[in-house]
Amino acid sequence: MAKKSNSKVSNPFVYQGYTSPDYFCDRTEETGELIANLENGRNTTLISPRRIGKTGLILNAFYRIREADKNAICIYIDIFATKNQHDFVQLLGTAVAQHVLSHQQKAFKRLLAFFGSWRPVFSADPLTGMPTVSVSIEPSQSVITLKNIFEFLNQSQHRVYIAIDEFQQITYYPEQGLEAQLRSYIQFASNVGFIFSGSKQHLMAQMFQSPDRPFYQSTASMGLSPLHEEIYYDFASRFFENKHGSLSREMFGIIYQRFGGITQNMQQILNRLYEVEKNVDAEYQVNEAIQHIVNRNSIQYETLVRFLTDNQLSLMKAIAKRNRVISPQANEFIRQFGLPSASSVKTALAVLLDRDLVYSDSTGYWVYDRFFDLWLKQLI
Repeated sequence: MAKKSNSKVSNPFVYQGYTSPDYFCDRTEETGELIANLENGRNTTLISPRRIGKTGLILNAFYRIREADKNAICIYIDIFATKNQHDFVQLLGTAVAQHVLSHQQKAFKRLLAFFGSWRPVFSADPLTGMPTVSVSIEPSQSVITLKNIFEFLNQSQHRVYIAIDEFQQITYYPEQGLEAQLRSYIQFASNVGFIFSGSKQHLMAQMFQSPDRPFYQSTASMGLSPLHEEIYYDFASRFFENKHGSLSREMFGIIYQRFGGITQNMQQILNRLYEVEKNVDAEYQVNEAIQHIVNRNSIQYETLVRFLTDNQLSLMKAIAKRNRVISPQANEFIRQFGLPSASSVKTALAVLLDRDLVYSDSTGYWVYDRFFDLWLKQLI
């Protein structure tokens, strides 16, 4: 849920969550397109790799919408951690209840009366002290509750916008038919606009571009590329200048090229440099910042590799060594790194791709988390 905020942050390079447009770089055209789609009744499919900035774009659009219409209802949920339809419905129900509690106090009793089976649990946010609510839904009531949620939203006197991030996760649910259920409710939800965001391009493409799937051609499509380097540099250097320091164009270019302009990685490095440096004009400063982040994440990476098989870890190390691999199943690549058979490599690669540990495009395969890539290189 996007809330308006005029508060300043101690470090302007935010890489988790969203603060305000002041700390959000560019995406002016994409924000305008997303808002235009929503306001003109066009649901949107937003597809791009993780860490490029989908969530920030969505929350920036919601911020702008709420600036123009304070009564607009903007709800964001990330369903990546959900495992089944019950998890999905409970997450959506909690988000709707929280919004009503936060913005429409008079409507909250009506909400609870509408959902007689909900068991709300109230608490206070440990950071803000604001009241929060979660709801408990019986698994057997998931289907009817989902229908009721849409009925409730359709009765709202205000325009409603809902973003469902990592939407492809519903394809992993054991229940059949959720896509069709959602499509049937959404096509009659004239008061509700949707953003379906996802990072697994092949799954999202199947859901929205296959003629035999319920969501076929039901949305406008958008993609995201890395931020333009010059625009990003102007954004970043301004914050260093504001503290009477500087960020050299050359050093920024080194960071951008080494990390492919991936927004979250860039923001982490800039966050560290802003914390410890006044003038960034030497490569050793960049390297120290990068190494600090790698070291900080090392426990996480050590835990992660414990859940990999020997074949999966060997393949990841080999890809990291090469930086980018065109054909991981090629005999030359397998021989060089002592990997098992091509079929074993294929099986391991499928798992790494599914877990977003390795990413691929027309240029080849690589370890997607560049800090993890560097950590793996240090093991070799």
